[in-house]
Amino acid sequence: MSKQERAVRTRRDLVHAAAVAFEQYGYVQATLATISDQAGVSTGALHFHFENKAALAAAVEAAAYEQLRAVVCEACGSAEPALQALAEASQEVSRLLRANVVFRAGFQLNFDITRRSDLDLRHEWHACVQNLIDKARDGGGLMRTVVPHDVVAVIVAATVGFGLLGRESREWLSPNTLAGFWELLLPRLAAVPESPSGNSLVTADRSVTRQRTD
Repeated sequence: MSKQERAVRTRRDLVHAAAVAFEQYGYVQATLATISDQAGVSTGALHFHFENKAALAAAVEAAAYEQLRAVVCEACGSAEPALQALAEASQEVSRLLRANVVFRAGFQLNFDITRRSDLDLRHEWHACVQNLIDKARDGGGLMRTVVPHDVVAVIVAATVGFGLLGRESREWLSPNTLAGFWELLLPRLAAVPESPSGNSLVTADRSVTRQRTD
C-alpha cells in the first residue's frame, strides 16, 4: 500500500470513527481521544488530517451531504414517474439512515444547534421533494385538487420526522413504515394510478420496499 493510499484509508477511518463517536456521545461530549482510539491511530495522526473536532464534524457532515446528493440526483434524473421516483428516494434515504453511521451522524450534526454549518441537508431534501412534486404536476401526474405546496410540506415533515424518531427506535426507519406512509398518501395524490410498467404506484413501491429490506 502506497503512502497516499494509507493516508486516504486513515482519513476514511477517522471520519467513520468520528461518526460513531458523534452519534453515541453527541458533538459536545465526543472527544478527539475517543475518536483516535476508535480509529486505531495516534492523536498526532488525527491532527495531521484534521485540525480539530470541528473539522472532523464538517467532514462527517460533508460525507453525508454527498450521499444525499447522489440520492437526489438519481431521483430527479429518473425516467420513472415523479411520484414513484420520490417514494423510492425516501426509501433510500431511510435505508442510509438505518445502515450507514456516517450518514446518520451527518444528519444528527446538521440538526445540532451547538455548532454552525455551511451545509443544509434538510434544504437539499426539501428541494428534491419540491422538484419531483413540480415534475409530477407539470406532467399531469397529480390530481387537480392537490395543492403542491401542501404536499411538499407533508412529505418533508413526515420523512424528516421519521429520521428524527429513528434515533430512538429504528422501527421508524423500517421499509414497512415508509411503505405504509406512501400507500396511504399516493392514492390521494396520483392522477394516473399506473406506471409505464403497468404496476400501480403503490404496488411498485411495495416491491421496492421488499427489495431494499436490510
